[in-house]
Amino acid sequence: MNKKLTLWSITVGLGGLLFGLDVAVISGAEQAIQQLWNLSDWMHGTAIAMALYGTAFGAALGNIPADKIGRKKTLIWIGVLFFVTSVGAALADDVYLFMFFRFVSGLSIGASSVVAPVYISEVAPPKYRGRMVISFQLNVVAGILVAYFSNYLLQGVGGENDWRWMLGVVAIPSLVFSLLMLVTPETPRWLILYKKDEAAAKKVLELTGENADQVIAGIKATVTSGTSLLNKQFLRPLMLAFLIAFFNQLSGINAIIYFAPKVFQMAGIERSGALLSTIGIGVVNMLFTILGWYLIDRFGRRLLMYIGSFGYIFSLTMIAVSFNGTDHSMIVYYVFLFIASHAVGQGAVIWVFLSELFPNSVRAAGTSFGCLTHWVFAALVAQVFPYFASNVPGSYIFGFFAFMMFLQLLYVWKLMPETKGVALENM
Repeated sequence: MNKKLTLWSITVGLGGLLFGLDVAVISGAEQAIQQLWNLSDWMHGTAIAMALYGTAFGAALGNIPADKIGRKKTLIWIGVLFFVTSVGAALADDVYLFMFFRFVSGLSIGASSVVAPVYISEVAPPKYRGRMVISFQLNVVAGILVAYFSNYLLQGVGGENDWRWMLGVVAIPSLVFSLLMLVTPETPRWLILYKKDEAAAKKVLELTGENADQVIAGIKATVTSGTSLLNKQFLRPLMLAFLIAFFNQLSGINAIIYFAPKVFQMAGIERSGALLSTIGIGVVNMLFTILGWYLIDRFGRRLLMYIGSFGYIFSLTMIAVSFNGTDHSMIVYYVFLFIASHAVGQGAVIWVFLSELFPNSVRAAGTSFGCLTHWVFAALVAQVFPYFASNVPGSYIFGFFAFMMFLQLLYVWKLMPETKGVALENM
C-alpha cells in the first residue's frame, strides 16, 4: 500500500483512539462518581449516558461541518474539543458540570465516528478501503485498551480523586491528534464536490498512486445523483444503515464497555480484580480487531458478520445461563468470547460498511444517519443498564441481547449486500 495513504489513514485513525479512550475511560470512574455525588441508579445512568446523548447529536450534525469546511478542518476541531472537555470533566466539582463536559465530549465522539471513516474511505483505493477504514476501528479498540490499562494503573492515585486523573489523561493524545491533522491533505472527493478545486484534488490523487483523471471523471459523474437523503432512491441504504447500527448496540457491547467492572462484580469479582479483568477485554478486542483487519478485504464484510453473529449468540446465551446458575466462574471467559465475536464481526464491519453504503453526493449525511442511530441506541442502553443491572437478573438481560443477535443473523442472511472491492462511484 502507498506509504502516504498509510500515513494519512493512521493519522486520521487517531481520532478513533480518542473515541476509544473517551468511551472506555469512564468505566474506571463511574462507580466513584456515583458514590461521590450520591447518585441514584437513574441519575447514575444519566451521568454516564450524557456523553452518548452528546455523541448522538455529534453524529447527527457531524456531516454539516464535514461538508461545509471540509473533512480535514472538522477533524482538527474535533481534537481541540476532546482536549477541552477531557480537562473540564476531570476538574468538575458537581455532577451537572461533569455532565455538561461529558455531553460536549460526546459531540466530538459522534462527529469523529462520522468524519474519520468518511475521510479514509474518500482517499482509499477500493482494493484497500476495508483495511484502511478499519484503521479507525483499530484505533478505537487501542484507545479502549489504553483506557482500561490506564484506569488500572491510576487506581488510588490522588486517593478518592483517582477518577479525575483517569478522565484527564485523554487531553494528551487529543492535542497530538490536532497537530498531526495539520499536515494531512483534504480528500479529493470533497475538493471536487464542494470546493470545485480539481487541481488540488489531482495532486492528492497522484500522491495515492491512482489514475487521477479517471477517478476525477468518476467523481464528477456522481454530481448529478440525488443530493437529499429524502430521495426515495436512498430508502434501501438508509434501512441497511439503520439496522446494522441498531443491532450493533442491541448486542450489549456498550453495556460491557461502559460497565465492565460492574458486570464482573455482578459475577462476584471484587473491584480491583474487575478492573484488571477489563484489561483482558481490551487485549482480546485489539487482537480480534487485527484479525478482522486482515480478513475484511480478503473475504468480505458479510462473512465477518456471520462469524460475529454466531459468536454473539453462543457467548451471550452462555453468559445468561451462567447468571441463572450458582457458578459464575466462567462468565469472564464468555465475556472475552463476546468481545472477540464483536471485534472480528460488527466492530470490524460497521464503520467500513456505513462509509461505503452511500454515494458521493450524500455520503457524509448517510454516514451521519447511521452513526446517529448507533449512538442513540448506545445512549439508551447506557441510560437503562444500571437500573436493570440492579433490579433484573443477569440471565434476563443477556438472554435479551442473545435474542437480538439472532435477529441480526437474519439481517445478514437476507438483507446485507457485499461491498468488498466495489468503487464508491459504482456502489
